[in-house]
Amino acid sequence: MPQHALNPAFVRAVSPGDRPRRYRDGNGLYLLVTPGARGGGKSWVQRLSVHGRAREFGLGSFKDVSLKEAREIALANRRIARRGGDPGAAGRRTGGAPVFADALETVIAIRQPGWKSGPRRAGRWRTSLRRHAFPRIGRKRVDAITTADVMAVLAPIWTTTPHTARRIRQRIAAVMQWAVAEGWRDDNPAGDAVVAALPSVKVRPVHRRALPYAEVAAAIAAVRGCARAAAARLGFEFTVLCAVRSGEARLARWEDIDLDAATWTIPAAVMKSSRAHRVPLSDRAVAVLGEAGAGRTGWVFPSPVSGGAFADNWLRLVLTALGIAATPHGFRSSFRDWAAEHTDAPRAVMEAALAHVIPDATEAAYARSDLFERRRTLMQQWADYLAGSAK
Repeated sequence: MPQHALNPAFVRAVSPGDRPRRYRDGNGLYLLVTPGARGGGKSWVQRLSVHGRAREFGLGSFKDVSLKEAREIALANRRIARRGGDPGAAGRRTGGAPVFADALETVIAIRQPGWKSGPRRAGRWRTSLRRHAFPRIGRKRVDAITTADVMAVLAPIWTTTPHTARRIRQRIAAVMQWAVAEGWRDDNPAGDAVVAALPSVKVRPVHRRALPYAEVAAAIAAVRGCARAAAARLGFEFTVLCAVRSGEARLARWEDIDLDAATWTIPAAVMKSSRAHRVPLSDRAVAVLGEAGAGRTGWVFPSPVSGGAFADNWLRLVLTALGIAATPHGFRSSFRDWAAEHTDAPRAVMEAALAHVIPDATEAAYARSDLFERRRTLMQQWADYLAGSAK
């Protein structure tokens, strides 16, 4: 491993780009550069093996800790680890714990590789905590944050925006759990004690806006006749016909579609469940693909601007512009209501068509079939219903 690979000028000038980057210096020391508001963040982290286990330590922001100081701390930590000690516990005794804002960046960097949405989810963590938590605890050391601090963050939003408040608590708890694991503290001040101290609030499920199924054909006709790019218009109809999530249609690629077998196999990496899902294509869905099939390589519904996949909100913008009172996800609910009221398909077939995971582990263990042929019949019935409603 090279020693002293970085220099002060580079540390000052380097920018994050569009995703977190790590720059190695030596002795396990890295400069972590992350995107975000005001030019992003830069902090020092160190990777060491402590008692045979890989650990990562936050050493503070580059604004508070110079390159020289970071190297001194890293060397001291390495010596402690070689002697069989725990640098985290030693740092705690000497008051070297990072502030919450810097600890957050370390936690995001650790977790982000396992997040399917990657930078988008990291952005939501930063935005929510900067707004609600940073005014109280952003510059406070993780070993000095108390349950009263967390209460002060959550109390103003606990009953007014309960969904947001619970996400904030979970994210603070994740940072504090990291602090516990690193030896900066012994308890998690955002744990169950905070929930018990706050008023009981019944969190109602948030349902996506959906059209009555009788109005879905008219929505397809409206989108088909609008001035949006052909890929967006066709992509919307394909999404509704297949009853898939908009993100799955957005990332559809020609290599995943077998037109001869009228089957679309969505890769596990795209699916919410992280399991590959086969979609039987109705006659109309195949016809839509025929209209979209210029070249039949790469993205099925490419952005006319970038040539790549559309942005995440591609269909929501179309619906909003046309005044259609539904979210893209809501059309899955429209399909589910229609299937329950107009077909004799078993519940298992309807749920499989939506790629819903069976929640009961025992039942799931015995459900080996994806009911593909029965779903093919159901999806053709849905396409026929939409065609009939449009007349």
